[in-house]
Amino acid sequence: MKDDDLRHLRETIRIAHQSREAGNHPFGAMLVGPDGAVLIRRGNAYGEDRGVGHAELLVAQEASRLYAPEVLEGCTLYTSVEPCCMCAGACYWAGIGTVVYGMTEKRLAVLTGDNPENLTLDLSCETVFAAGQRRVETRGPFPEIEEEVAEGHRGFWQ
Repeated sequence: MKDDDLRHLRETIRIAHQSREAGNHPFGAMLVGPDGAVLIRRGNAYGEDRGVGHAELLVAQEASRLYAPEVLEGCTLYTSVEPCCMCAGACYWAGIGTVVYGMTEKRLAVLTGDNPENLTLDLSCETVFAAGQRRVETRGPFPEIEEEVAEGHRGFWQ
C-alpha cells in the first residue's frame, strides 16, 4: 500500500456520494498523476449514459484524450469499487499503469443483488489485466475502508 492510497480512496467515496445525490449510481473514480496531483475526477453517469456510464470508464476515456500513453503509464486510477471488466478494459486500453480499488466486485454483488441496473460480472479486474500484453499494477481491496464504501450503496439498490 502506498501512503496516499487510503486518502485517495476516501475521496472516491466522496465522489460516489455526490454521484448518488445527483441521481446516479454510487461510484466514484479519479486519476492521479505521477506527481500526486489529481488530474480527473468522475462519478457515475447512469442518468445520461445508462449502463455504460461507469466512473472508471469515464475517467479512462477522458485520460486517453488528454494525456500521452507515456504519462498515463505513470498514473494511478483510484476507484471506490473494483472496476468491472468493461472498466478494466478501458483502463488497459487507455494505458493507465496502476488501478487501486476499495471494495471488490464480489462484495458489490452482495449489495446490489439482482438489480437490473447493476448486474455484476464475476470477473476480477486482475483477470482482465492478466490477459493483456501490458502489465497493469493493482492494489485492493482495502478492508479498512470496505464498510465506508458499502455504506454508500446501502438502501440504494432495493
